[in-house]
Amino acid sequence: MNAATFENIIRKYQYTFHRVVDFIPGKDQLLPLDFTQQNTELTPEILGNKQVFSNYIQQKLKNTNSRYGIGGYGEHRTIYSISPVFNGAQPGEEPRRLHLGVDVWGPVGTKVYAFMGGMIHSFAFNDQFGDYGATLILLHQLDGFPFYTLYGHLSLRDIQTLSAGQYVSIGQTIAHFGALQENGHWPPHLHFQIILDMELKKGDYPGVCKYSEREKYLANCPDPDLILQLNRYIKHNSL
Repeated sequence: MNAATFENIIRKYQYTFHRVVDFIPGKDQLLPLDFTQQNTELTPEILGNKQVFSNYIQQKLKNTNSRYGIGGYGEHRTIYSISPVFNGAQPGEEPRRLHLGVDVWGPVGTKVYAFMGGMIHSFAFNDQFGDYGATLILLHQLDGFPFYTLYGHLSLRDIQTLSAGQYVSIGQTIAHFGALQENGHWPPHLHFQIILDMELKKGDYPGVCKYSEREKYLANCPDPDLILQLNRYIKHNSL
């Protein structure tokens, strides 16, 4: 299935989807967060200390009275330089910097819901510094077409009693935002990503790609806001 076909199918069913995180339109605020080189606030001192980075995010949300920070799809991020996970295996190899999901930044323990029914495809604890930490991947089907959603940076307890092949129901609480020690050592947030072809991977799929491979990966990982449906509520003058 190509991205255009997928988008048409998703738009057909958007009105039936459950929210992925709690959000009250007209009351709750969303803060767009920029992690490119344009954000000069992100100094090496902030990025080099996971607790300071976490405090930075929480203070931004507090200062703007925002329930969540949000953004990142297709964003060329400089912040990945802090982790060797995103650097090439060989000297001089192009690093991975282009983000393929949407991040929703908020408090530890924030509930994550199944936007529609599905089946647990796989899960894993990707416990490298800068990685996903606790990760869940669901398999869905619409109009006979299968696709996947990936949930990264979760609470470890959310995946400890799961089995591949288990079914989840629309609106079911499937996870929570994890703390630093279980989410890859990032400020608490959800990495949400759509994947059309898992390429035989289990419990993991790149959430960041090389810039030179952006066309391939963006085609396989369409805009997550097709499901989240949150961008319409962003007030860009809130910064």
